[in-house]
Amino acid sequence: MKFGEAFTEYLHGELDKFLENCGHVDYKTLKKVLNTCRSCNTLRHSCSSDSSECQCHSCPLCDQKFFSELMKEASQIAGCFSSRVRHLLHLHVATGMQRYVLSLRHCFKDDQKARVLEGWMLIEYALMNAIAIRKILKKYDKIHGSVKGRKFESKLQAEHVELLQSPWLIELGAFYLNSNGSDDGGFKEASSNFSCDFNVNPPVMTLMLPHLIKLELDLTCAVCLDTVFNPYALSCGHLFCKSCACSSASVFLLEGLRAASPESKCPICREVGVYTRAVHMLELDMLLKRRCKDYWKERLTEERADMLTQSKLYWGTHARNAIGY
Repeated sequence: MKFGEAFTEYLHGELDKFLENCGHVDYKTLKKVLNTCRSCNTLRHSCSSDSSECQCHSCPLCDQKFFSELMKEASQIAGCFSSRVRHLLHLHVATGMQRYVLSLRHCFKDDQKARVLEGWMLIEYALMNAIAIRKILKKYDKIHGSVKGRKFESKLQAEHVELLQSPWLIELGAFYLNSNGSDDGGFKEASSNFSCDFNVNPPVMTLMLPHLIKLELDLTCAVCLDTVFNPYALSCGHLFCKSCACSSASVFLLEGLRAASPESKCPICREVGVYTRAVHMLELDMLLKRRCKDYWKERLTEERADMLTQSKLYWGTHARNAIGY
């Protein structure tokens, strides 16, 4: 079965209700734009009869409808994916009164199975749309004899809408691995697609996704060059320990990353304004705590010592400023 047919079947299959409030790549329409563009066909025909180098590197008609629409769809998909995953995992790591309410609900409804199913559907949703984007961009380059489609993939990464590089995929993987001890067979079956090894260098999480796609995600902090502890993902997608991220942003641990200046840059990609919307990777931190107890306790002790030292400095500075000397 061709991908276009498989994608159409996916959109109108059992997941139709799940996708009701989620956008998706309009693969069929975008492909039709490429297939019916007269300018492209004329250029391609002239190139085939001309021995000189092909000049059909782009088409204004295609570009006007194509790249702007694709960017809009990709942004909508990334936003829907991140918000749905955030909500799903928030329920899983709930504490206090919220956890108590959820435990009461569990007596009447199997929320655990529902979360397993929704998590897998979200992974499939991200994967199918990512494949659709890659295939339609590849077809664009093939028709036009260009590399604009390949460059557009780089633009998607720069705009942080590349689905297969989302830190939320790491959180979903950690979610399944954290739930692996459950007696629910659905958890065990789903978690078999994920693995995490903290003992190799670099530590890596491996995701075996449908369509034989394998992702290996590095869990090393680029600042301390150790396994991330109390991890945060900046809005650019890069992972750091909270203490390392705060240090890079020149803020105190007790202030948190939201206190970072808008001009603060990511230590890896040097992009500005990436700290205020950082995501706390709670599932990944929970996984590290369970798999590497000694390392986690050691890093926790270090972080608390740093917090105490910085707190004394922070409040001492504020006290001197208040007094006036």
